[in-house]
Amino acid sequence: MVGVAALTGVLVAVPPAAADTAGTADTAGTVSPELQRFYDQEPAWKPCTGEGLDDLECARITVPMDYANPRGERIRIAVSRHRATDEDGRRGILLANPGGPGGSGLGMAAFLRGQKIGEVYDLIGFDPRGIGESTRIQCSVPDLDDLELPTRPTAGQLHNFTEAARRTEAGCDRTGGSLRPHITTANTARDMDVIRGVLGEDKANYLGYSYGTYLGAVYGSLFPEKLDRSVLDSSIHPDRIWRDTWLAMSRAHTENVERFTRWAAENDDKLGLGDTSEAVFRSMEDVAQRLHDDPIDDFDRSSFDMAVALLNRDQGEWDVLAAFIGGLRDGDDAQVREAADAGALRLAASRDRFADDSAFSPSTFATVRCEADWPTGLGAYYADMREYAAEHPYGMGAMLSAPDPCTFRSYTPAEKPVELKRDGYPTGVVVQSHYDTQTAYEGGPAMAQRLRDSLIIVEDDSNHGYYGIPGYDCVTEQIDDYLIDGILPGSATTCPGAPFPDLDAPDTADEENLTEKVQEQIDEEEEHPVPLPAPLPVS
Repeated sequence: MVGVAALTGVLVAVPPAAADTAGTADTAGTVSPELQRFYDQEPAWKPCTGEGLDDLECARITVPMDYANPRGERIRIAVSRHRATDEDGRRGILLANPGGPGGSGLGMAAFLRGQKIGEVYDLIGFDPRGIGESTRIQCSVPDLDDLELPTRPTAGQLHNFTEAARRTEAGCDRTGGSLRPHITTANTARDMDVIRGVLGEDKANYLGYSYGTYLGAVYGSLFPEKLDRSVLDSSIHPDRIWRDTWLAMSRAHTENVERFTRWAAENDDKLGLGDTSEAVFRSMEDVAQRLHDDPIDDFDRSSFDMAVALLNRDQGEWDVLAAFIGGLRDGDDAQVREAADAGALRLAASRDRFADDSAFSPSTFATVRCEADWPTGLGAYYADMREYAAEHPYGMGAMLSAPDPCTFRSYTPAEKPVELKRDGYPTGVVVQSHYDTQTAYEGGPAMAQRLRDSLIIVEDDSNHGYYGIPGYDCVTEQIDDYLIDGILPGSATTCPGAPFPDLDAPDTADEENLTEKVQEQIDEEEEHPVPLPAPLPVS
């Protein structure tokens, strides 16, 4: 399966008729009679089973498949819980989402239980509809082996991306069933409110990463009287739902690569990639052209472009990226092979992570993004692809600007995306870094402005997701103050980003230990799986 580009659409209000028929709790907190039976459920809690879910309780609840027809078909939502350890200090529940769309959230209670918030909150994870242990949606996977889908396509290859998108959408239409039109952010937010009601809480608190920031903003917009404190970490831009989110991601990758070239130039005496930013970039392009002309097994220019994008995300490990580029450019035969193997390992780990359907649902990823309308004219896509292949090759080139399965959406959503607003719930906190490659920086200030929330800016940093992540204590401490004691940070405060690599350290990456260093990165990601980064578009 290939995930190419995303969708575009302007956030618009849910029409009053749609809101009235949705069968949700209104802003006064009442629930329609048709929905009350869902809120009155008594979950049967049992010890969770599954990797990483030790010491958690799990249950399943039922919700309407279609909230406009709550007497119709029902689906199941899997929920996990870690009870607050300080019963006297308990202040309610905290719902959490890792991102995606399509990420399993059942493990969120385990991920957060070691934080201070685990003392005062019942931590609630859940698999959103369509995912994991909840009722799944399953798109059939098309055969794309006959299509070349490079990051820098020729004019003759542009149509391959259109064909891949058409086949992928046809596969979802074939096996997505009646569930697919109801896999939306708004319906997941409605499911969250049923979870809140089933747990007997008047209000919910919320922590969401990446796509989960948008989900939290939608929940607050639909259920303002039911949301208390909220944290949106690494925010989606409220006006980029969805294609423009992916275009911004490509530009953010390029901006971060430019930062890397400046850093490498400043350290040319140790790295040898060039003494100016332009010279370092030429070194990268020399490697890319060499791999285009003479791939190393299956490791070609597109593999290189995507490996750079992955290795560039964490500035604290830019020594690994520098060794990767240097090994391919200047190494002997063994070092060139080592670098190619390291790049292939990095790509395979990303693919494997998103191929694990217990942790991530490609079908949900492909469906949620169809909740907004997409442009249908192929000419605009092809113009973007030519531009992005030339201007943003290390932002995955043409891939993030290509026609998407949702360009050829086979159904009409029942409602438009929810208009985001904060009207009736307390001030929240948005966290954003300057050079996040997954959710570009502008999204954080824009979301904070839209919701009138406080904003924490992680300065000069390129990571994605900060609360509870080692090395970002400044963020974690301020969020703990807010979630536990209700103490807001300033309206726009800053935290320091991660340090750059110490190139004099004995364990600095080089051409000899590159595969080992990449494996260490992968192992660290597995230890800290939240937030879920955007899936890498790969053929």
